[in-house]
Amino acid sequence: MDYMIIVLALLLVGSAFFSATETAFTGANKIRLKNMAANGNKRAELAMNIYENYDTLLSTILIGNNIVNIVATSLATVLFTNWLGGDLGVTISTVVMTVLVLIFGEITPKSLSKEMPERFAIFAAPIMRVLIVILTPLNAIFSAWKKLLRRLFQFDNNQGVTEEELMTMIDEVEQEGVFDEEESELLRSAIEFTDVNVQDILTHRVDMVALDSEDSMEEILATFRNNPYSRLPVYEETIDNIIGVLHEQDFMMMLQEEKKSIQDVIQPAMFVPESMKISVLLRRFQKENTHMAIVLDEFGGTTGIVTMEDILEELVGEIYDEHDQHEEDFRWVEEDTCFVNGNVDLEDLFETLHFEKDPDSYDANTIGGWVMEELGRLPSEGDQFTFEGYNVLVTKMEERRVTEICIHREN
Repeated sequence: MDYMIIVLALLLVGSAFFSATETAFTGANKIRLKNMAANGNKRAELAMNIYENYDTLLSTILIGNNIVNIVATSLATVLFTNWLGGDLGVTISTVVMTVLVLIFGEITPKSLSKEMPERFAIFAAPIMRVLIVILTPLNAIFSAWKKLLRRLFQFDNNQGVTEEELMTMIDEVEQEGVFDEEESELLRSAIEFTDVNVQDILTHRVDMVALDSEDSMEEILATFRNNPYSRLPVYEETIDNIIGVLHEQDFMMMLQEEKKSIQDVIQPAMFVPESMKISVLLRRFQKENTHMAIVLDEFGGTTGIVTMEDILEELVGEIYDEHDQHEEDFRWVEEDTCFVNGNVDLEDLFETLHFEKDPDSYDANTIGGWVMEELGRLPSEGDQFTFEGYNVLVTKMEERRVTEICIHREN
């Protein structure tokens, strides 16, 4: 009788082992295991090899767990029946084994394994390798059964991770303290990078600084001195006729050589459509060894310019040097009052203030265009409207452009 109790205890240990192993391999960080294996940890390498064939691993765990639980339950029934008699023994056996399996065979081992999944997976790997070999015939049967089920029910085998799932993973990792806010934002920007078009980051033609090919040397020199740009587009007659790009360094060398025309030092301009992805443009910049492109609309007119710096800022945020004038896009003066730059992207505004409406429902990309759409006309300073519980006031205009608004939450 004593040996039966010892066997029952060992079966409970087996149940705990299988439960903990299932949790460990399910929750283990695959990248962490790969790194440990790359650093020479043989058990981690074995765990990774087992992990790669997860279906066989799971079948082995389930088979083993069910075998030990069924045998333990049967053995307990025999013990309690001998001690207490027929019906009472079966009832007590059922209650006792249910409690024991739940506490010591499921809840406790899974809770402990969840706290250190990689460590337990590495510990369990050699044992699981032996069990996988022993249970190969049964695994083969279940593998064939699974293939049959897949054909009958036509399961979706697309196991790819979506962009939304990646974003959720980053949020969870940030909450766990693995990444700080800046690292998480960089990862989000990298994931969204291939979705961004040139038109989302360009400098519009009204903000462009350009040179007329007929400008005098003094006018060109003054333009370079008054603006923090090392290269400027050059046009003939109209901004829609860009003929090239002038580098400040080339211009200064030309002045030293006392040449009178910039035609010999103008570099060819790169022209790109508004719809081009910035990931594609970045590769073109690298291939053609240039830093600026002229953006054209569907009619061939100049929409604006885009630079290498604009693309990098989409990844890492605004880049300022000692010559840049830093203006905050959102300037909070009170808890419920904010002044916003008119050039701010409309999506950024909606995300910052948690507006419910989809910004893609508007034709405009910037706040200035959004204000025009809401008013239904060209705005003037002092114009205002209400939007989702906020009062929106136009506070600054430059000619016909909205350069600043004030948003105040209404009580």
